[in-house]
Amino acid sequence: MVAYADTSFFFSLYAQDANTVHAARIAANLDAALVVTPLQRHELRNAFRIAVFRREITLAECQHLLDSVEADTRSCALVETPVAWAELYAGADALSAAHATTLGTRGFDVLHVAAAVALGIKNFLTFDNRQKALAVKAGLKVKP
Repeated sequence: MVAYADTSFFFSLYAQDANTVHAARIAANLDAALVVTPLQRHELRNAFRIAVFRREITLAECQHLLDSVEADTRSCALVETPVAWAELYAGADALSAAHATTLGTRGFDVLHVAAAVALGIKNFLTFDNRQKALAVKAGLKVKP
């Protein structure tokens, strides 16, 4: 199963939080690597750095997390996947127009769902309830 993981899922997979055990269990049961787009990569790296700002992790822990993501990319545990940005933004705008006023989804959440749709990936991994609702509306299979 090829899957698109949003930042909440990736963060839980790499850092320690309330969803780490659940994320690890789901990831262990995937029969394919997770895709990682430039969008995911940017937001995840920024999330690690914000965790330092919030004093949730140290700078050394942040660097370890960044290095882990790089190592997984080199080993192809994460598959770097380019996106067609014009198609992604068009899809995101259509999703936003159709659902943002009722679901309250943020811009990056809409972009992640639009990226999965644009890449033709049907399986979406997130711990964000609003993003989960949007992914379902977009026809994606959502876990957890």
